[in-house]
Amino acid sequence: MYEKNFPTKRYNKTLDFVKQHISVGEKILDLGITNPLSKLLQKSGFIVANTTGEDLDVDFSAVQNSNAEVVTAFEIFEHLVTPFSILKEIKANKLVASVPLRLWFSTAYRSKTDLRDRHFHEFEDWQFDWLLEKAGWHIVDKKKWTNPTNKIGIRPILRRFTPRYYIVYAERK
Repeated sequence: MYEKNFPTKRYNKTLDFVKQHISVGEKILDLGITNPLSKLLQKSGFIVANTTGEDLDVDFSAVQNSNAEVVTAFEIFEHLVTPFSILKEIKANKLVASVPLRLWFSTAYRSKTDLRDRHFHEFEDWQFDWLLEKAGWHIVDKKKWTNPTNKIGIRPILRRFTPRYYIVYAERK
């Protein structure tokens, strides 16, 4: 998946944020298939189960049948047509979720070879906050960070100071 471009900065910032808000003993349901970040969480002592690749726009059984105290969703909601629906169905009382922020100087990401690797949404922070609040979540903490590249050009310069990622810790209202 990340053979040539492992997102070390994003994973480290995400792991630090999770450690700040979630206890190692709490059970986590991570939306999305097993991935390097969920493995990193497990390596750090967290108890993590992943969803199995079902279409989370229409199949909510993973969150409905889970006894996890925490749901995590790292770079998942932008791939869903309607993330509101699954957010409403989550039974856990804690949520840690991150999304890529919409960049005014770049179009939404779309893989030409993988139909599931496309962004239907790229949020502004206020949009993601509103989505969570409408779905019954209270945001306790949030953080943004940049994703600079070592390329030359106008966009790489803009990426040095324009936040790309947004993460929130929320609790059920």
